[in-house]
Amino acid sequence: MRGALLITPAPSPNFDKRDPLVPLRYVVLHYTGMKSGEEALARLRDPAAKVSAHYLIEEDGRVFALVEESARTWHAGKSFWRGVTDLNSASIGIELVNPGHEFGYRAFSKPQIASLVPLVQDIVARHRLDPRQALLAHSDIAPQRKQDPGELFPWRELAEQGLGVWPAPAASSQPATCAETQNLLRGVGYDCPNSHVYDDPTRAALMAFQRRFDPQNLTGMPEPQTTAMLRAVTRML
Repeated sequence: MRGALLITPAPSPNFDKRDPLVPLRYVVLHYTGMKSGEEALARLRDPAAKVSAHYLIEEDGRVFALVEESARTWHAGKSFWRGVTDLNSASIGIELVNPGHEFGYRAFSKPQIASLVPLVQDIVARHRLDPRQALLAHSDIAPQRKQDPGELFPWRELAEQGLGVWPAPAASSQPATCAETQNLLRGVGYDCPNSHVYDDPTRAALMAFQRRFDPQNLTGMPEPQTTAMLRAVTRML
């Protein structure tokens, strides 16, 4: 039990030791991307799968604890954020049951978010994380590989409850050069090259940003609203 939130133990053997030289700073959100929550929970507890997270939240709001927060789970894969490449050591991983883009992506349920918010608030408070910067998407840290939890995740709702940021950008925004766009993306935390061209890594990072802050424009290009949001987010961090 964490406050009023009931958490059911469902131990997974898939973990190892955190790197003591890598500070715990983040909470990484994922969707399960499988056809059912039961299937996802079984996979996260299967030694052969070699994947895990600290928590899984079902669509009906049930929360399962798979691994102690002191341990390193295997949820991030090859990833990067603000110079950190061992995101498994630097974060706590939370899986949200959702079929994902492959099996019928849908909005996250109200009970699911109602369980997620106090869980993350509790994690942030206990580990003294920065609530503006602690919450990350899997797509943020691995934009060329991942797109979860995706554009239907209610990032703005969480920001309104003190988890993350949600700026009010200017009504209009001057176009950004490619160099400025890349600098801004790196300033937020993305692994973005300094190539001065809209290459695949740059487009992937922009798309990840759009999934969070500008889901109406999933183009991977610096749309006017995307640029305004990118500049505004950078000013807030």
